[in-house]
Amino acid sequence: MNMTPILLVEDSEDNVFLVRHAMQKAGITARLEVATSGEQAIEYLGGINGYSDWNQFPLPSIVLLDLKMPGMDGFDVLKWIRQRPGLKALRVAMLTSSDMPSEIKMAHDLGANIFLTKPVQLERLVQIMKTLNEHWLQQAQSPAVTRELT
Repeated sequence: MNMTPILLVEDSEDNVFLVRHAMQKAGITARLEVATSGEQAIEYLGGINGYSDWNQFPLPSIVLLDLKMPGMDGFDVLKWIRQRPGLKALRVAMLTSSDMPSEIKMAHDLGANIFLTKPVQLERLVQIMKTLNEHWLQQAQSPAVTRELT
């Protein structure tokens, strides 16, 4: 079993439930850590405040990042990740309800690895999670990432 968690950054409880359910149906055994805001995602990734126990809260193998959140949005979090030398290579998948070409381009320009539009149907989300699992978690080599002490 992969001990490296997946970090879901999502402010909607309904969407967190759906992603968790889709992951289970897709056979993903990795633990799902949830940050409900951009600020909380940065605390987790930075290993600060409530996330200072790095053994309990290891860096994720991939971040599933929602775009539209109050406060820091997904673009802000993505910019922060890509500006940190130790986290620059962290795999980030935008998982959002948007399909606007300008937002897709912006996400890629800022360094997102992939842009996924949240489907309405659960079965489609399960399929996305299966593909994510097979490609990103099982086959692709994970880049080394570190938390740097500030």
